[in-house]
Order: sequence, then C-alpha cells, then structure tokens
Amino acid sequence: MTGAQMSGLTLVELLVVVSILALFVGVVQVDLFGTLRRSTFRAQVQGFVSVMQMAAAGAAETGRRYEVIVDIGEQTYLLRQITGSNLAEVLDEEIIVDGQFGQSCRVSYVEFDDAEYTNEGEAKFRVGHAGWMYGGKVVFLDENEQSHTVAVSRLTPIVQLVEGDPELMRPKAKDDVPSL
Repeated sequence: MTGAQMSGLTLVELLVVVSILALFVGVVQVDLFGTLRRSTFRAQVQGFVSVMQMAAAGAAETGRRYEVIVDIGEQTYLLRQITGSNLAEVLDEEIIVDGQFGQSCRVSYVEFDDAEYTNEGEAKFRVGHAGWMYGGKVVFLDENEQSHTVAVSRLTPIVQLVEGDPELMRPKAKDDVPSL
C-alpha cells in the first residue's frame, strides 16, 4: 500500500470516528437537557415547599403570623410576616422571601379545603401559632403537563409535595359529626 492510500484510509476512519462522537454528544446533550429541566422543576417546587415550611415553623416558634401569597397570573410567590391589621396591603419591610416560577414549573390552580378555588389572581395561605388558617393544595404543571401537588394541612404543620393531583381532604362540617 502506498502512503497516499494509507492517508486516505486514515481520513475515512477519522470521519467515521468524528461522526460517532458527534452522535454520542447529541444523545448526551438531549438527555442532559431533559435532566436539567426535571431538576429545575423539582428545585423550584422544593424551594416553594421550603418557603411554606419556613412560614409554619416561624409561626410555631415565634407566635407571629405569616402569609404565603401565590400569584397565579404572574407565576410568583412571596412570604411575608404580617405586622399590621390591613391584610390587603403588603409592606416592603414585611417581605421575607419572594420568588418566581419558571417556564418548566407553572402553577395551574389553588384549591382550599373550604371549597374555594382559583386559577387566576392571588391565593393566600396564612399561618399563626395554632397552624394554617386553611388547608389546601397548589397544583403545578411540569414541562410535560404532568401534575404535582403541594399539599397543606390545617391539622398538621407538614407541607408536602406529592405526584399527581390528589383529592383534597376537607374538614367535616358540624352536621357530619355523629351525635353520641
């Protein structure tokens, strides 16, 4: 074999190796971006759960009242310490944490255990030393439109993330309690 034939064969081999490497890089890149999107969703929802838990723990420890406001239209949330009697006005000095959900993590709707429901505007979760004023759920959609729910119980300070969109547990009405 001549030197020109060997270098031609080497060039073809080099092109095949580069093509295979490009294919591997493409597959890894697609898988990596999918993993990053999933972890971004999980991180954003876990950050929101942490804010809810921070409100409950702060209220239990200090006896102060806190409020987590979820703005569905703006896809934002904030935690504030309630300092005045005007609950409609949020003062800058009351804000402890504010955050925004990303495109891979959207709030679909909020439902409270008193049958109040909203998929627009603001939803407010208030907590004091005795616990959450109302229980409820915040339903999120990931980039694949799969539902994930942050559940808040007025009976316990536990705030948890669950897969799907489970039925909300509602407190029994006085009429539902059997008499002894």
